[in-house]
Amino acid sequence: MKNKSVLITGANIGLGKEVARQLALINETEKIYLGCRNAQKADEAKRELVSLTGRSIFEIVILDVSDPASVSAAVSGMKQPVDALILNAGGQGGKEPLAITSTGMTNIAATNLLGHVVLVDEMIKAGKLNNEVLYVSSEGARGIKGVMKKPNLKSNSVAEFVSVLDGSFSDPKFDGSEAYGYGYIKYIGALWTSANARKYPQIKFISISPGNTSGTAGYDNLPGMTKFLFKYLLAPIVMPLIGMIHSIQKGAARYVEALGNANLKSGMFYGSKDGKVTGAMVEQGTIFPEFRNITFQDNAYEALHSFIK
Repeated sequence: MKNKSVLITGANIGLGKEVARQLALINETEKIYLGCRNAQKADEAKRELVSLTGRSIFEIVILDVSDPASVSAAVSGMKQPVDALILNAGGQGGKEPLAITSTGMTNIAATNLLGHVVLVDEMIKAGKLNNEVLYVSSEGARGIKGVMKKPNLKSNSVAEFVSVLDGSFSDPKFDGSEAYGYGYIKYIGALWTSANARKYPQIKFISISPGNTSGTAGYDNLPGMTKFLFKYLLAPIVMPLIGMIHSIQKGAARYVEALGNANLKSGMFYGSKDGKVTGAMVEQGTIFPEFRNITFQDNAYEALHSFIK
């Protein structure tokens, strides 16, 4: 499966920008759309990418994944379909991750999921998506031993997923120690991706974890002391020594490896081995069987769409 054109959300920084750089170094890549919410930062990233790669194949698409109206406008403005879509934008939801947006979702849930749901739905409806969707999840979605517990859900029902997305879920309470429910949200995203694989069999849908990656903004909105420990001590010094973090180049290379890879099956989630956050990738259903549960997948799909008016 050849992907000559790719749209990447969150493409002006971190993993999004790095995967744009790597894809541009592949000769058969003809167009890369940089999905960004800030025009000035997008322009800066575009100029840097042209300089780094020597290729003028980048086009800016202004969209804010936390705002469905912004995403709809972006899709309407696209003149050509794209072959592949990388749903990379996400993070910790800003300075108030559990604040409720106008859609009823928390900031962290909206940033990681809402706009991506709208983007996929509307691109398919408009005939603007040809081949493949790659959703960027996290190994936190199945738990990381000693770092982040696996999602502690009782039923995986629509109502329970909605409670995670609207911030009313309270077992455990989502605070800094639980990364504001980040693992739960990425879990729901992986299930939604698998549901799409069955709903749209003509398009390949997979989830990928980039692994624990240095050089991103992932720690910027953690509580003060936690941020300091991770950003200035653990991530740059301690974690590399014990194989608990890899470079941004290696994290982005997972995206590149996954695109068009016939060995990766639609509907599956790929990330590091159990107890690892770097190294070789395996299908995550072997670690956390809930990812393969069709009922859970459909419930995640329904829960997410309940927030779209």
